[in-house]
Amino acid sequence: QVQLVESGGGLVQSGGSLRLSCAASGPTSDYGAIGWFRQAPGKEREGVSCINISDGTTYYEDSVKGRFTISRDNVKKTVYLQMNSLRPEDTAVYYCAQDPDLYCSGYSTAGDFGSWGQGTQVTVSS
Repeated sequence: QVQLVESGGGLVQSGGSLRLSCAASGPTSDYGAIGWFRQAPGKEREGVSCINISDGTTYYEDSVKGRFTISRDNVKKTVYLQMNSLRPEDTAVYYCAQDPDLYCSGYSTAGDFGSWGQGTQVTVSS
């Protein structure tokens, strides 16, 4: 099973930026999808963005459209989430997830992804 390691979280002021990384190791695939999810205290895990490895198509949750950008480096087996114009409501633990058989879309859910990272904390102060 693929291993995923997130990094890049931290504390930032409202309006600031962070770039999260999700590095994959082990048996990776040229297909499938990688997604970013987040979970705030007391809330359910929600999908933020995903990217399809084969063709680079992307999906964004409405609240992050225009602020977040997902990208991939297939050589480094790393997916990035560039987060700009951060807001206090973006505060959460961010997780990346992968599934080799999924073509993600706006209908994809956490249950569609088979492998998960450990998460990285993002805190946005007001």
